[in-house]
Amino acid sequence: MPPKNALSEDIVNKLLALLKEKKLQPGDRLPSERDLAEQLQVSRPSLREALRALSIMHVVEIRQGSGTYISSLEPQSLVEHLDFVFALADSTYLSLFEARKVVEVGICGLAAQRITNEEVTRLERCLEKSLLGLTDAELYFQADVELHEIITEAAASPILSRIMASIHHLSLASRKRTAVLPGIAYQVIEDHRAIIQALKQRDSKAARQAMYQHLTHIEQRLLDDLAASATTTAPQPTTTAES
Repeated sequence: MPPKNALSEDIVNKLLALLKEKKLQPGDRLPSERDLAEQLQVSRPSLREALRALSIMHVVEIRQGSGTYISSLEPQSLVEHLDFVFALADSTYLSLFEARKVVEVGICGLAAQRITNEEVTRLERCLEKSLLGLTDAELYFQADVELHEIITEAAASPILSRIMASIHHLSLASRKRTAVLPGIAYQVIEDHRAIIQALKQRDSKAARQAMYQHLTHIEQRLLDDLAASATTTAPQPTTTAES
């Protein structure tokens, strides 16, 4: 018999497959726990655990006294708890940086060509807010998010804006992880200053390079932190006294 966790994961995958095959639709009520367990040929405790996992993912809604229903499956709600997924695997952050280097570098290049004076002013205000935020973590976080949103807005590309919106929650989770890295705030502020300067000069090549370097700097700090953590938690070799 497979381990309990593996069995629950298998049940989750089966239910997700039914969604992909359109055999289950948003709003559908699932069969009773007893019937569904028999249909999937699994135990009721394993099924219950799988449904709890799907509830956390906002794939299903468990309504006391009414039953379990497929959620609306709105993308916004489905990514709401992705910060939890990130917490389980730091490697996911690195995959996000890979994607951001592709998308945000291009966005920054477009923004340099299309940015307005008013948007430049807003970016400079974000930088001022970041400096004040060195002693206020929440203010610093808000300024960081806002700056990247303004750059996306300045690029004036509806498709790229939708792509950025789709990874918004992932980026928030990533920032929460990297914001606590030693000395990162000062690095980010210097990087943002370089980005704003390139945008102000309407230099697309320099803007792309500044954004790429910014994302690379943060990614490298994260890699350094992961390496340090691995060294700290690695089992130390035991030594034996010479006879």
